Amino acid sequence: MASPKPRCSSFATTSRTHIQPSGVTVDDSYLTETKSSQNRKFSQRQKTLSCQFSIGGHLSPWPTYTSGQTILHNRKPCSYDYRKRAGSWQQQPLGTTKPRYLEQLENYLRKELLLLDLSTDSAQELRLQPYREIFEFFIEDFKTYKPLLSSIKNAYEVMLAHQREKIRALEPLKAKLVTMNEDCNERILAMRAEERYEISMLKKEKMNLLKLIDKKNEEKISLQSEVSKLRKNLAEEYLHYLSERDARKILIADLNELRYQREDMSLAQSPGIWGEDPVKLTLALKMTRQDLTRTQMELNTMKANFGDVVPRRDFEMQEKTNKDLQEQLDSLRDDYEEVCKEHELLLQLHMTTLKERDQFYSELQEIQRTSTPRPDWTKCEGVVAGGPDRWQMLAEGKNSDQLVDVLLEEIGEGLLREKDFFPGLGYGEAIPSFLRFDGIVENKKPTKKDVVNLLKDAWKERLVEEQKEKFPDFFFNFLENRFGPGDAMAWAYTIFENIKLFRSNEVMSQFYALLMGKRSESVYIKQKETVVQLLKEMTNADSQNEGLITMENLSTALKSTFPFKREERIQQLMEAGGWHSNSSNADLLNYHSLFIEDEEGQSMPFVQKLWEQYMDEKDEYLQELKQELGLELHDKVTLPKVREALMNIDPGLDKQTLNSYLSQAFQLPMTELPEEGEEKEEGIVEQLQIALEQLQMIDLRRMGPREQEPAS
Repeated sequence: MASPKPRCSSFATTSRTHIQPSGVTVDDSYLTETKSSQNRKFSQRQKTLSCQFSIGGHLSPWPTYTSGQTILHNRKPCSYDYRKRAGSWQQQPLGTTKPRYLEQLENYLRKELLLLDLSTDSAQELRLQPYREIFEFFIEDFKTYKPLLSSIKNAYEVMLAHQREKIRALEPLKAKLVTMNEDCNERILAMRAEERYEISMLKKEKMNLLKLIDKKNEEKISLQSEVSKLRKNLAEEYLHYLSERDARKILIADLNELRYQREDMSLAQSPGIWGEDPVKLTLALKMTRQDLTRTQMELNTMKANFGDVVPRRDFEMQEKTNKDLQEQLDSLRDDYEEVCKEHELLLQLHMTTLKERDQFYSELQEIQRTSTPRPDWTKCEGVVAGGPDRWQMLAEGKNSDQLVDVLLEEIGEGLLREKDFFPGLGYGEAIPSFLRFDGIVENKKPTKKDVVNLLKDAWKERLVEEQKEKFPDFFFNFLENRFGPGDAMAWAYTIFENIKLFRSNEVMSQFYALLMGKRSESVYIKQKETVVQLLKEMTNADSQNEGLITMENLSTALKSTFPFKREERIQQLMEAGGWHSNSSNADLLNYHSLFIEDEEGQSMPFVQKLWEQYMDEKDEYLQELKQELGLELHDKVTLPKVREALMNIDPGLDKQTLNSYLSQAFQLPMTELPEEGEEKEEGIVEQLQIALEQLQMIDLRRMGPREQEPAS
């Protein structure tokens, strides 16, 4: 069967085109460079190979009749073309050799592969180049299928370029992952070393306590043996005294018997005894026997009552000894009980330590699994405009969260300057009145200094007026008066985007809060009045008008301006003003330098600390109010309860200030507020969270001390 003639097809004169799939982005420079190099190589080799790869303008059909059984088995057997060609191919001989076109392509491929240097990192890409050239030859020769083959080739080239970009993007992540792994391993080793040290110390302490317990047990055993010995001696002494008592009784009986015998003998030997009256003697004998019987009875009673009695001296001595031993025993028992309690406490402490160790280990595992290493902020030095010096100035005294804000502002500033226009936000109700515009507006691209100066001018004009109109409307009117109606909207969008971006700037952040309705003008006005009053107090303390005051004068001025501020916060303000622990009260301070602002409106640390303490004191005041009410944020609260709670936490509130707080919390005009004692229990109700948010917007500060604490 004759092979087709692709050179004579309708696509013979069609130039090579790159068909790019939808949704895929290709690096044009890479494709251009690749195509140019391939075209050069292809043009050089085409001259020498074009005449060899075709035979009389036709391609050899060798693969169809030599390997039809293996190549074409995937085709649908039901097609007519398949049955026709299968019958013709089966008639062809099986021993036919490869065509010259295929052999020359294979020889060319082997030659190019042998010439490649596969020792470099890009060996795979170099190895792919000969296959590209072979495929280009096929595309050029098969002009009928050239568009399809070109689209296939371009699809593969696009995918290869995409994979190269992904590999190039993943290389830094691999290095970062290795660094994170090393840091985590070092932290684990450090924590394990510290844990082993703590365990060894606990083991040593345990051994010492066990030795102390053994020592106390030995002392207890020795004391018990001593008590047993004393009891044995006491029993022996008791038996000894019993035997002494019995011997004494026997001796007394023997003495009485001897006395009676001696009296009888004396009566018998007396010569004048027989001269007395027998009746008288009989009577005397009878009386004597009665006395003897009575005496004997008394003696027996005495023996029965006091036979077991020991001498008082011995009793007192034994009692004293027993008392001493009892005291020693009680002392040892108390010591033993105390040691037992300490032992139990140590066991509990040991168990608690083991639990904490296990908990810390679990937390460590969780932290190692989820946490990320602290960022290296020094990398930003080469990115931020101004170099390391400016970055050091921006990062001074800021934590990671604040540094992220600074970095976002720097990035946002660059992006903001690249914008030439802003899209209008429309006329929706949620859009602020000074931004209601449909279309695009020009970005005026002012510097930060220009924006701050413009905002300061707006503040000055606002303070002069009677403040009848709302602040956003006033701001737009101010821009119309300054720049004209044509540029007012452009300047409004430009100023809004700048103050929304630079949140770390005091002037811009406060102005943004006012425009968005998150803060009342009274907050800014009262803060300015406070700063002016404090400066006036310092000026009064400067009797020489030299601009210098002592640290003692600074402390007095602060306490006079802020009579209800706690002592530690007065100390913080003095430290922000330049006072240190090694400073004396006689050190002089240039108080005018505390109120200086830079060209971008940033205040000195002293004024920043004043604002920070004001916001903290407001939060504490609202937290005390919430605790006094005893409700959750989602609970409803009535006006009488809020009035009572405010009077409890701040007894120094006057009626006008109290009514202004209630008016803001419940969003009612002061004229519609009920008088104290006239309001109903369930009359005016508001959710506690909303009431606290409304109070957060206005100037809220303590007007007097609590009843239990004196004014400072």
